[in-house]
Amino acid sequence: MAKLTKAQREWRPGMPKKRRSTKVMFASTVLLLEAFVVFFATLAVFGLRRGEFPPALILGIGIALSVVMILACAVVSKPWGVGLGWILQIVLILTGIVEPMMFLVGALFGLAWWYGIRTGIRIDSEAAKRERDQAAWNASHGAEGGQTD
Repeated sequence: MAKLTKAQREWRPGMPKKRRSTKVMFASTVLLLEAFVVFFATLAVFGLRRGEFPPALILGIGIALSVVMILACAVVSKPWGVGLGWILQIVLILTGIVEPMMFLVGALFGLAWWYGIRTGIRIDSEAAKRERDQAAWNASHGAEGGQTD
């Protein structure tokens, strides 16, 4: 038999589903896409600039940065996770020192990161307000939710 997760073990019938943060989903998506772009940019730099930089250095730094971006997806929900994301945006822009096209790619991903965080915060606050309003309405109109027989 498969092992149950903590959420599955704690679930009870009638228990409301915990809302996932839109900000976290947007931020994780941007970081994951960046990880793929960094990996492929690493391969491009490896092919184009192998004579200028040691191949082990190119591959080591590029793959390490990709892995860090993937791992950052797991901590973006923590208070310091968004700050780590901003640091990774700066690092991505600075990869333009090695491959100038990465200045543009990094700037565009930085813009996507800013927009995802900003929009995610707005959507999360609207959802929280909607839940509070629904709870207040349910409390004032009783448990039956206004349904008639």
